[in-house]
Amino acid sequence: MGTDGDHREWARHWQYPELPGLDLLRARYVRHTFPRHTHEGYVIAAVTGGVEEIGLPGGTLRAGPGSVVLINPEVAHAARAGVPEGWAYATLYPSRALIGEVAAEIGTLRGTPGFTADMVTDPDASRAIADVHRAAEAGNALAADTLLRGVVARMLGRHAGPLPPRPVRGAGAADAAAARAVLEERMADPPSLEQLAAGLGTSPFALLRAFRDRYGMPPHTWLTDARVRRARGLLDAGTPPAEAAVAVGFTDQPHLNRHFTRIVGVPPGAYRRGRAAG
Repeated sequence: MGTDGDHREWARHWQYPELPGLDLLRARYVRHTFPRHTHEGYVIAAVTGGVEEIGLPGGTLRAGPGSVVLINPEVAHAARAGVPEGWAYATLYPSRALIGEVAAEIGTLRGTPGFTADMVTDPDASRAIADVHRAAEAGNALAADTLLRGVVARMLGRHAGPLPPRPVRGAGAADAAAARAVLEERMADPPSLEQLAAGLGTSPFALLRAFRDRYGMPPHTWLTDARVRRARGLLDAGTPPAEAAVAVGFTDQPHLNRHFTRIVGVPPGAYRRGRAAG
């Protein structure tokens, strides 16, 4: 349950089998910092102690107790402690399918739902998120599912609208998308920025700027995030961490461990145990 580093830090990242389409993270971090990264699904996080600083495309937020942080899929963000004592939080990571299911049940949103606020002050919702965790940890499936759907419906009903499509702006955006496709295909053996740009008929600086504009981070940061994301899929499928590390392009398991822990919040071994134990 612990993390490497500060002995005051602890974290549990897991799945409760009775809540499909949901990852759960409950943690306290002091020195740990999350580099810029993205999630395939949504983030609904209740800060329960201290202050978390979240770096988003629109600026930096400071979230304290009673606040709920809302992040849409594929939005690049970073996080760190906002006070010396760090922060504690309970986080829900619902999949796109789960959010879509609840949105269809409440029937007030058209299209793919997206949060319209990055952070809201809602102590009742914050407590409900923590209660989802407590119910899941106690093995109370009925309470956990009820509380989960209630808090997701509350957030969608109050703070969501149609998720806008990502704007595509000219050749730069097309080059960024093409570069991403190359990096996905060559994840274990990526080209240099100069080689990547030459293959697309552009300059390294122009490609770097376009990629940052489109994906919220430079190509090398995006690649590390993508490698960790793919490693998570391999670990979910039962691949040992050492094999997953090589498959996604890390030099060895310690290299995977370091980046995985920074981005996911727990080491690969703890992540696998959180899948297996339920």
